[in-house]
Amino acid sequence: MIILNTLEEFQCVYRAGKKWQRCMEAINNLKNIEPNVFYSIGDSLVYRLAEGSADNAALFEGNRRYFDVHYYLAGIETVEYAAKTELIQEVPYKDETDREYFCGQGEKHKLVAGNVAIFENHEAYRFSAGDGVRKVILKVTVEETYFLNK
Repeated sequence: MIILNTLEEFQCVYRAGKKWQRCMEAINNLKNIEPNVFYSIGDSLVYRLAEGSADNAALFEGNRRYFDVHYYLAGIETVEYAAKTELIQEVPYKDETDREYFCGQGEKHKLVAGNVAIFENHEAYRFSAGDGVRKVILKVTVEETYFLNK
């Protein structure tokens, strides 16, 4: 997991490449979207505005085709993450959902307003506590800009 303290830091580090530009396009569009409705930009990015704390997740969630970027607008949330190789797979990967689930223990971090967290695909994560959370969740393709037709 990569944690950046501010959106400005995210923009400085991840300024090149279409997928990062699309992330900023989505974030800049927040005033025009409804909470918990998915929006997309092309076929490489899906995003939504999430309000409220996530439920205490019993299992870690991992992805393969998309990675998550969470930009915290308000509140505080605790996330636990670990390398998939250090966890035990509980639910096998499903291509239809791009998810797999794991059990085990990881490292915990508190994420606060202003933070940008990037959850990499070799890791899995789960949320355990939060208060007043408002964030944008971006699901970004691992491919450069598009998926080939299957």
